[in-house]
This record gives sequence, structure tokens and C-alpha cells, in this order.
Amino acid sequence: MPRTAAPLLTSPIPRVADSDRRRTSASVVLRSVLEHGPVARSTIARLTGLSPASVTDYCARFAELGLIHESAELRRPKGVGRPHLPVDLDDSRFVVGGVHVAVPYTTVALLDLRGRVVARSEVKHVGTEPARVLGRAADALAALLAGAPRSRALGVGFAAGGWVDRDSGTVVEHQLLGWREVQVRKVLGARTGLPVHVDGHARALVNAERLFGRARGSRSVLHLFAGNVVDSAFATHDEVHHGPRSQAGAIAHLPVPGGTEPCACGRVGCLQVELSERTLCRLAREAGVVDGVNPMHVVSAAAAGDPVARRLLRERSRRVGRAVGLLQDVLNPERVVVTEIGVMHRADCLAALREEVGEDRAASVSPISFTDSVLAVAGGSVALDVLYRDPLAASPEAI
Repeated sequence: MPRTAAPLLTSPIPRVADSDRRRTSASVVLRSVLEHGPVARSTIARLTGLSPASVTDYCARFAELGLIHESAELRRPKGVGRPHLPVDLDDSRFVVGGVHVAVPYTTVALLDLRGRVVARSEVKHVGTEPARVLGRAADALAALLAGAPRSRALGVGFAAGGWVDRDSGTVVEHQLLGWREVQVRKVLGARTGLPVHVDGHARALVNAERLFGRARGSRSVLHLFAGNVVDSAFATHDEVHHGPRSQAGAIAHLPVPGGTEPCACGRVGCLQVELSERTLCRLAREAGVVDGVNPMHVVSAAAAGDPVARRLLRERSRRVGRAVGLLQDVLNPERVVVTEIGVMHRADCLAALREEVGEDRAASVSPISFTDSVLAVAGGSVALDVLYRDPLAASPEAI
């Protein structure tokens, strides 16, 4: 149902400041429970710098909403004092939906509040017309929710490559799908009846790493996504940089020294065509390694001992390493996370990437934490990021 506009405030500055403060405080409390639970309220107060009374109040509100619960195990303090009941995340009640639209198929999933995939399905594209793709994704999501009748959905996260505008909920441009100005939030919201949150998949995965992955606690994180689409994201102090209309991270047409692949933009050697999984599969077909378009078949051939498959994967990882090195020079991140099939599945590919990066920075580079569920996590983490940034507003009581 449409909502009526809120009345204008007579003194907006103090109220906005108070609202921001409450949102930030609620976020850090719930994040502390996620990261440290089961955890005592007194420990949360110490970790966050909030008063014990404030922590107790937020925990009570989260418990009422079903986001946390008291642990059944009493814990005794190290010094003198009464035993206490720690609190922990309640991951049994709620899920978020995740939709990730890739070039050949859509991944639809349900994630719990810890970012774990509890159900998923893949929907192969039958044409890439936006309404059809999104409609089939909504139907697949409804089927997953029907199979989890005890779980309540808090919302849906949508992720894709290309230019995705978070604020308007729009895929502005996805060249490989032929999408332009697709109002994803509006279409999926109408089909699902749930709040829909939209972002680019590179930024979505930075948020997933920040919340649930190995990059948790890092002061700055660079993420490079190399699939059929190649893009990046950069986060500092828990904030992912979006830029005007969420166009930050567009690196598809950066030139690769020595590149030979022709790009649709008219140039030769653009990063996306050099690193694309389409290019990898084409080279593998030409070499007789595979006869299809699934890059995981190249990985399987390499695992079976095919020397050409191994060489193709290592060479691709080296090129990814050169791109990472360039971005490191510009952004100087504390951590680098790479989503690329060779690096994710083969130690020799990770070694090749790190060799290109250089010995002094190699240890800061690691594969994505969600090797077996990267696309499902990308979609769902868009909605989970909203939950952990503003847990009171994202709760079912506020929907």
C-alpha cells in the first residue's frame, strides 16, 4: 500500500541528528551481537562505548522484534558479581531473499541473519527481457519461501553487474544483458510485496565481507569482481563508496597493457574483455579443452590434470593480479578481496595473482570468503546490509 508523506518538521536539525545517533547506536549494538555473540550486555557496552542502560534498551527492543534472544547458558563474570544471561542473534525466525542476475542465469536464494544460504535455485534465462527475467526471479523466490513456511522474510536484496543505482533501485545500464534504466525495485516490489533493496554486486560483496567474511574489522577493503562482468568496489571505515548515481567502481574499460581482445567500445585490450569468463571459455574451446560456455568446466579440466586449462587459468589470474596492483597503487587498501574462479578454486592461481601483486602486498590479498555461494550471498547481502545499518527500521514491525 502507498504510504502518505510525513509532515514537515519545525526544527529538523536536532531531530535528524537524534535519529542518526539512534540508528548508529542500534547498528553497532546489533553488529556486536553478530560478531561476538553469545555476549554479555556489559561486554557490548564496553565494546561500543555506549552506556549499559542504552545497550539494555536496544537489546530489549531487538528481543521484542525477534532479532536476538537470551542464551540458555548462564555465564559467570571473572570477578565478583552475579552470573548473567548473554544475548545472541536469533537466526531461526527471519530470512532475506536474494536475487542476483548474471549474464546466463539468475540466482535466487534465502539467507539467514548470519548471511548463510538456507535455500537457493538457479533460473536460466529464456531471453533477457527485464520484465521476464525479474518475473521469473520473483516466482522462484516465492517457491523458496513456500518451502520455508516457518521463516518470515524481512525483504529482498537484488544485485547485478554493470551500472546499478542503489538510491533509485535501478539498473542504469548492463551492456551484456541489454538493460537500460530498468526499475528493479519497483518491479520486484510489486511482484513480491516485500521491501526491495538494490545494489551492484561488487559493492554487495564488500558488504558481505564486512559483515560475515574474513575482511570483518578491516579499515579499508578493495573488492575486484571478475566474471563475465568486471567491476570493483572500495570501502573505508564501514562505508562503501558509491559516487554520483552509484557509478563508482566502473573499471570495465581500463586499458590492459599488451591486451589483444577487441572490445565493443571500439578499443582493444579493455579490462573486461581481457578478463571476461566469456573470453576464458572461448580460448578454452579453441584449445579443445571444453566445448561449452561454463567456466567451471575449465576449472574441472584443470583439476583433472589438463595442462592447457591450468595455463589458461593461471594466465587469467596473473592479469587479474596486474589489475589488483594498479588499483592498490591508487587506493592503498588494507585488504583486497578477489572474486575470480581460478583464485577461488586453485592454489596455483592464487599464487600467480599474488606474485603479480608483489611480495610486500601479497598477504593482504585473498579470495572471496563465500566460494561456494558467492552469487547467492551477493543478492542477499544487499538486504542484510540494510538490516545491520538500521535494524529498527528494517525490522518486520516497521515494514
